[in-house]
Amino acid sequence: MLRRLALTAVVPLAVLATAVPAATASGAASSGPVPSAAPTSGPFAAARPALGPLPMPLPLPGFLDDGEGTGSGEADEARTRLTVSVENTGVPGADGTFELECGPTGGTHPEGQAACDRLAEAGATRAGRQELFRETPEGTMCTMIHGGDAFARIVGTWEGRAVDTTASRRDGCEIARWNSLVPVLPDVR
Repeated sequence: MLRRLALTAVVPLAVLATAVPAATASGAASSGPVPSAAPTSGPFAAARPALGPLPMPLPLPGFLDDGEGTGSGEADEARTRLTVSVENTGVPGADGTFELECGPTGGTHPEGQAACDRLAEAGATRAGRQELFRETPEGTMCTMIHGGDAFARIVGTWEGRAVDTTASRRDGCEIARWNSLVPVLPDVR
């Protein structure tokens, strides 16, 4: 077992020793021969692989973007199409069903550009992508604050992912969730 462990450690050192001295010996601060960690005798003395530059991955046009050739830049934002249905907010003009499209901004949403900006901001972080439309997990302890009878349903796609969620203001967790979705949902504070 100890012999196997020693052999496992020597092989990576031998590989590193072939690349490191060549890179450091040519520097301006080198003042002589660089000691090598490569074995000089034994079965690994001849194992000196030729290391060169690693190949760069090539983009595969049409593979990740369904053959459209647009790459991944604008395609993610353009795949945001949501239908937002809101009722019982008590705010004039906030109730109704609105269409929201991002990249370019379009639809009937009253605050379309601000809503698209909020979605882009949440999509820029991993936590935002995971949490934005996620419903409050069952069993979560929430304050018993009633924030009103407002109710919303959001259906569609966001950054290419299916969305089908509801939001209300029935307790503290749902109020915080609603507020995190403003201006996609109306501000009813």
